Parts: sequence; C-alpha cells; structure tokens
Amino acid sequence: MMNKFLSLVVVILFIGLQTVNSQEISDTKFGKGMINFVAKDSSFSVKFAPRIQSRFESKWNYDGDAYEAGELNFLVRRARLKFDGFAVTPKLKYKIELGLSNRDISGANVFNRNTPRYILDAVVMWNFYQNFELWAGQTKLPGNIERVVSSANLQLIDRSLLNSRFNIDRDMGIQLRHKSKLGSTFVTREKFSISQGEGRNITEGNEGGLQYTTRLELLPFGEFASKGDYSQGDLKRENSLKTMIGFTYDYNRNAVKNRSNLGSYMFRADGSLFETDITTLFVDTMIKYSGFSLMGEYAYRMADKIEATEMDGSKTGAVVGAGSAVNIQSSYLFKNNVEMVVRYTALDFEPITRLSDLKQLTFGVSKYVVGHSLKVQTDLSFSQSDNQKDFVQFRTGFDLHF
Repeated sequence: MMNKFLSLVVVILFIGLQTVNSQEISDTKFGKGMINFVAKDSSFSVKFAPRIQSRFESKWNYDGDAYEAGELNFLVRRARLKFDGFAVTPKLKYKIELGLSNRDISGANVFNRNTPRYILDAVVMWNFYQNFELWAGQTKLPGNIERVVSSANLQLIDRSLLNSRFNIDRDMGIQLRHKSKLGSTFVTREKFSISQGEGRNITEGNEGGLQYTTRLELLPFGEFASKGDYSQGDLKRENSLKTMIGFTYDYNRNAVKNRSNLGSYMFRADGSLFETDITTLFVDTMIKYSGFSLMGEYAYRMADKIEATEMDGSKTGAVVGAGSAVNIQSSYLFKNNVEMVVRYTALDFEPITRLSDLKQLTFGVSKYVVGHSLKVQTDLSFSQSDNQKDFVQFRTGFDLHF
C-alpha cells in the first residue's frame, strides 16, 4: 500500500515537472513553493511545496532524589506534501496536504478501514459572495489559535500540552466563513462549521452525532502583516500594535471519542459505543509589535456524562478528558533573527477523570535563516505533575519547507 502510494506521488510530480515548460511560471522564490505555475488560459493554478521537520528529543524523569535518563529519540516528526491553487476562477481555491511520517499516518482502525491516514487536508474554498467563503472537505476546524497556526510556523519545537489535550483538530464537513470591517481599522471574522465529529479520514459511520463549531475573531487595530495572527513570532516586525482576540464554542453531540473528535473510541463490552455530549470552549489572543509577540489561550471541556457506562449502568473505565487549561507564550525577535521564547502551560482536569494535572515551563531559542521556511530550533521544558513523575525534556531540530 505504501509503495503504491509513493509511486503515485512520484508520477504526479513527474507529470507536473514535465508540464512546467508549457505553463506561465511565477513566484518560484524559496519558501513560496517548489513548483508554482498558472495555466496559459488562467483556468487553474498549482503550487507544490514539500516539507521536512526533523528533531532530537531526550527526557529525564525525576524519582524524588535525582534525575534519571529516560527516552532518547531521533525522529522525522513531519514529512509532508502540500498542493494548493485555484480552479476555473481565483474565487474557487483548493488545498491538499498529505502526511508521510509515522505520526501523520498512524491511527488505523475499523472506522477508516484499517488503512494509513495519509490525508491531512483535502478542501475546496469558494468565495461565492463578497467576503463570504464556503469550505467543503476535510481540514482544520476553527478551534484554538495555536492549533490553527500551521506546524510549519511554530516558534517552539511543537505545540503546547493545552493543544495536545484539548484541541479539536481536523474533521470532514462544511464551513461558512465571513470577514467584516467596522470603521477604518476594526476587523471581525466569523466562522461556523458542521462536521462529522470523529476526526480526519473516517470512512465508516458516522457513529454518534454531528459536531458544531463557531468562532469569532476580533482585530481592533486591523489585520496583521502577512496573516501574522496565524503565524507565531513577530517575523514581520509590526510597526504598530496588532491584536487578535478569539472565542470558540464547540458542541459535539453524542460524541463517541474521549476527547471530542480526538482520542480513543469509548467502546462497551458488547461492541457498541458509549455516547455523550461534549462541549469545548476556547478564548485566545495574539499580540505583536516591533519584534515582540504574545499568545495566550484558555481551554475548557465538559461532558454531559464524563464516565462511560455499559448498558446496565456499570462503568467501562473510559472517561472524557474534562477540565481546563491555560497556555501563555511570549517571545522577542532580535535584529539578527534569533528569537527567545518562554511558554507556561497548566492542565487542570476534573477529579472524576483521574487524569494527572500538570504544569510545564518551556524556554526556547530559534534561529530563522529564511523565516519559518528554514529555521533551527531548540527548547528545554520543566514539567511538574501531581501524581506522576516530574521530568525535564530537551528538544532540538530544524524545519525546511519550500
């Protein structure tokens, strides 16, 4: 299966490269796509951009007296192929992103026919009227800002623990998006989605109900340079204060996974699935000015029934990850494009979940060679848990995308 898939990708790229000579080529600068061309009759465009993110990780657990060596890994965290452009008209855009690393394709189960999950994004975006866009397909839901920011545009090696435990990630469905301008600078963005509620690449089902997500974003001082509110670090060095404040409400009706549309399915002994309504709230902000950047997030998750039960009312042992989290991340970019970052994250789960509360402090340094397209990063995290071993984690790596 893997060899056939890779062979198909190679064939597509070969055909694309052979076709380039008959197209109008534009904007081939590094970081803007490896292949970027528009058809002679302007009926379509294609941009292709491969990406590699490699890293080294080491972890030391604290046993109460001293730190002891734990995990040590070299890994390719992300290896991806991204295609985007327009078809027929610039108002009809598309995006396809494929993941090839183990972490990207893992998660095979009976609901996706036990196959690797190659597809990250496969979405069509239609600007059908003024500032209204209709999205259809599989892509990120309009959740917390840290999740919506591409992993290619992070200022630390990876996202925070708030994101890993509370985000609502990708799903299949439709989204309606709109942007308004009030007065000379004030901008609002409204986003609404209806999705399947079980995450990406699900082909069997739909188990449970549907997922409804609404997000409102307020930009009182106008839009960021180069969509900087969706990119970490002030690489554009905003010459005036820019602020984005976001509010997200997500309701997953009859959810069958323990983290809304993520996590594990909550199976009963008879093979059926436990269902419960799960609500997730996010409040977040992004602030940038003259090399300084601040990102803050608050997440809250609750369920109608936190503990999964059998048909007779007895407990299955599965629990919904209900609770709250706070994440604050601040940085400053020096003139030599070296950035210092500090992040504080705190997780606070409901006692009934028996999940471990955790606090983590992370210090990071990034060197941007060509913006986010080519960078070297390192960070050091100190983590403290209430009922598990404390630990220190060191990570370093690079990101390269065309």
